[in-house]
Amino acid sequence: MTPVLSARDLRKQYPAVTAVDGISVDVEEGCCLGLLGPNGAGKSTTIEMLEGLIPPTSGTILFRGRPLDADYRERVGMQFQHTALQDFLTVRENLELFRSLYKRSTPLDELVESCSLEDFLDRDHRKLSGGQRQRMLLAIALVNSPDLVFLDEPTTGLDPQSRRNFWELVLAAKRRGTTIVLTTHYMDEAYELCDDIAIVDRGRIIARGSPQSLLAEHFDDSVLEFPASELDGRSLDIPMVRKLDHVEISSADVNGIVRKMLDAGISLARLKIRPRTLEDLFIHLTGHELRA
Repeated sequence: MTPVLSARDLRKQYPAVTAVDGISVDVEEGCCLGLLGPNGAGKSTTIEMLEGLIPPTSGTILFRGRPLDADYRERVGMQFQHTALQDFLTVRENLELFRSLYKRSTPLDELVESCSLEDFLDRDHRKLSGGQRQRMLLAIALVNSPDLVFLDEPTTGLDPQSRRNFWELVLAAKRRGTTIVLTTHYMDEAYELCDDIAIVDRGRIIARGSPQSLLAEHFDDSVLEFPASELDGRSLDIPMVRKLDHVEISSADVNGIVRKMLDAGISLARLKIRPRTLEDLFIHLTGHELRA
């Protein structure tokens, strides 16, 4: 089956920097692809090329096997990190405005229901909460009944409840058959929403696969966490990492570590044992240093 979107050897060269250095990626029908990476990794430039907003220096991008053209803009939706809207318009008026810009459009009542806009449909968009605004912007991204939707860090700044509500809307769109490309800095978000993940660093894809397969490929251990104060006056001959007020031990032999802790007189009352996460993988692959 032909991928919905296919990119081969994408490069973007600016006078002082190579932002994207040979990225190839396929986006399969009905899946959610997550593009993850530290600041400056090249993922935003990659997204902008895939969206057709900026041309690549070299490489090819195909939508359903054909080069990007005017029809592509009709068949994709985009939710940007920052979107400027006309002042004084209500949510309803914004949706009607954007619907009028496309040859095909999603019925208004369907947009309202699918993005849970009923309670504030006639409110000035400037008076919406952060979560309400993101739901409206998702509806705008879906207004043309797109085959493919780009969501660029859509839940940044939202509270946990609003984020999870937004996730449900994205999952519902995916169940309806919409293909999604997502960028996010929230690793739990990527794990919940993405079928496929590409981790980008220094302009290249350095890891690719489902969240579960990537974790299985790179880790075979668990992480034990307990308060650093439990080590006061005690000796535990195990490799560990101190992080502010707690200690982390990575091991595939959890039972053995627990026995050693008990032998050393360390209380297990506040011991936490967790599996590896995408955040662990992200740090493992891209490093700990701060990126601009």
